[in-house]
Amino acid sequence: MSSHSAESVTQQEVRPEEVDLRVKIGPLELANPLMTASGTAGLGLEMEPFWGSLSVAGAVVVKTITKKARRGNPMPRLAETPSGLLNSIGLPNKGIDHFIAQVLPQLSGRAQCLIVNLAGGSADEFAELAAQLDRCEGIDALELNVSCPNVEGGNLPFARDPDVVHKLVRDVRNVTDLPVITKLSPNVTDVAVIAEAAKAGGTHAVSLINTILGMSVNWRTGAPGLGTTVGGLSGPAIKPIALRMVHEVVRAHPDLPVIGIGGILDLDDALEFLTVGASAVQIGTAHYREPGVLPRLLAELPQHLASAGRRSVQAQIGTLGAT
Repeated sequence: MSSHSAESVTQQEVRPEEVDLRVKIGPLELANPLMTASGTAGLGLEMEPFWGSLSVAGAVVVKTITKKARRGNPMPRLAETPSGLLNSIGLPNKGIDHFIAQVLPQLSGRAQCLIVNLAGGSADEFAELAAQLDRCEGIDALELNVSCPNVEGGNLPFARDPDVVHKLVRDVRNVTDLPVITKLSPNVTDVAVIAEAAKAGGTHAVSLINTILGMSVNWRTGAPGLGTTVGGLSGPAIKPIALRMVHEVVRAHPDLPVIGIGGILDLDDALEFLTVGASAVQIGTAHYREPGVLPRLLAELPQHLASAGRRSVQAQIGTLGAT
């Protein structure tokens, strides 16, 4: 029986101040498992008025950076659903040169761990962007956004082909010494196969899931809810799917660190992802409802773990089915 399983059984008396919140994601060591999801906390700086300091997060993941500036998709870009949010933002940003010259100097040193999410217009462009960022100070890791459903008409040219994912990750690893995280799409037949391709390419971890393709429509006018008709669904509606996919990847590749994403609103949600084997979690849509959600959850985390007899976050990870 593993140490965390034994701890679960005995329910030892633990004080919140004794709980170790540190986690490891491949070569990355985070002070706690709570991260931002790319695109939901801007470039990170926008969260400081709500958090006090970006250093409260285990890691800050900035919105997607591309080679050239992007205006994003046509309006409307957001549509509420009964249990989630449809978005078709389209990766608007001012391009990598602007990010390096104007944004990165402001971000550097503010977060305990700074992760830059990047997307290329082609597989080769991912490596080009990674090479540029590899030369920059203040970046702790890269997250490869191979899975955004809001560009290329939802065609997901990279995310669905394991051979393309393998080559893309391999080419990035060849040009950078930074830890690499590959963000996977749920809009595939078998997410574990795509994870295997990313692993073979040399990714240090995978994050999943990105949003699920969906749409809304006004039946009276016939107008779609989004300017692109189809967009990405996030929020509580996708959590059961995200949990299942994290579980599938963890079970298929137990030595590949996984970051769980999808519908995390409270600590119970976050701890469910850890239970199925995620090493950390990213908080996304919840920021729109409560910008200060991450520091609040961090403050509550030690008590939650202590109440279950856990002396560390690590003791909770992978306890699904433990007896």
